[in-house]
Amino acid sequence: MNERILLIDDHTLFRAGLKDLLTRRGIKVLASVGNGEEGLKMANEFKAELDVVLLDMRMPKMDGIAVLRLLKKDHPDLPVAMLTTSSVEEDLIGALKNGAQGYLLKDMEPDELVVALKDIIEGKTVVAPDLAPVLAQAVQGKIKPKEEKINPFSSLTPREFEILTLLAEGQSNKVIARNLGISDGTVKLHVKAILRKLNISSRITAAVMAVEYGVKKTKFVYTAR
Repeated sequence: MNERILLIDDHTLFRAGLKDLLTRRGIKVLASVGNGEEGLKMANEFKAELDVVLLDMRMPKMDGIAVLRLLKKDHPDLPVAMLTTSSVEEDLIGALKNGAQGYLLKDMEPDELVVALKDIIEGKTVVAPDLAPVLAQAVQGKIKPKEEKINPFSSLTPREFEILTLLAEGQSNKVIARNLGISDGTVKLHVKAILRKLNISSRITAAVMAVEYGVKKTKFVYTAR
């Protein structure tokens, strides 16, 4: 029986060319879509038929790793192979850690790609030959993990952080003062301290930062320095 795949890649011409290439080699492309959201829908639709998903790493809105995580969450036994131009070690390691059974490069020879797909469907983990040294270094612990992003709010006191969350909700100084049972003047002093510590000049910028970093008052755990 022909292998059946789902192709998720945001480059239309590449998808069309790859679909034609695979079809001529006896591999059936059940669906070929240009973004992660459509890919997840197709994976659900064809879940009983799919043998493997070919997934691009670099895509707008939802990148390959995000799509991979959701695919493995909903379909843990479905093989997923990344097909990408990226030879960056962090991408390779990230894909494998999140459950990818293959990491293939778009400049592979067509026949090599077909063989790799068959191996992945059979349960093997396949990495493009050019990336074997990178994988070996990772296994040996020679690649240092990327440093975690510094929390920009770590210098704030618990009270300052509480006020920041209220700023992010669009509350005025008077409303904040009333909610916290403190004076307007005290709120103003805290806001000045927040702006100084974050090295910004506007309460609007502070609110935007809080939203961008996903600050949620009910979920935040403050750790003293």
